[in-house]
Amino acid sequence: MKILLVDGTVFGTKTGAVLRQVEQYIQEYDRSLQLEILYFSKLKHQILDGSPLNEDMQMMIQKIEDADGYIFATPIYQASIPGVLKNALDMISPKALRYKPASIVATGGTYQHHLVVENQFKPILDYFRCLVTPNYVYTHSSHFDKNDEIIDEDIQNRLRELARVFVQYCKLSQTLPKQPVDNH
Repeated sequence: MKILLVDGTVFGTKTGAVLRQVEQYIQEYDRSLQLEILYFSKLKHQILDGSPLNEDMQMMIQKIEDADGYIFATPIYQASIPGVLKNALDMISPKALRYKPASIVATGGTYQHHLVVENQFKPILDYFRCLVTPNYVYTHSSHFDKNDEIIDEDIQNRLRELARVFVQYCKLSQTLPKQPVDNH
């Protein structure tokens, strides 16, 4: 299975640090999964406005649609996911993520922003009919050292548990037919 770890921001390094930690934990549970991190900061983004998409956007869409599962990492800015992440999701076919496992990790500057995951990001993934794991992990800037490495043991344990559950969702998704019996 191809698993895409999506670093959904063009600023900062905390989301990438969290993804690399999750990547390590997933490998501890299942080395057969093919893991790749897609860093939005390395792409030339464009607004979805009907104009032809550049090569980076075409590649991003292809990688997302071809993946068999996802770990989405997002910072929370102004009580919302970044526009670049929402714009990217707007480019994806509504059926491309259907019945594929997905987990969410997020970073934020205040503890109240964890609700953005529940109230904003999970409904987007539900729209795509992803198999969203119930145990997202929200990190706060206090969980990192000055080099953006995770120093909080509880966060590390929660990320390890997220990886464990995600691997089980990957196994579950392999038994689900991707073609629905309904027309939706």
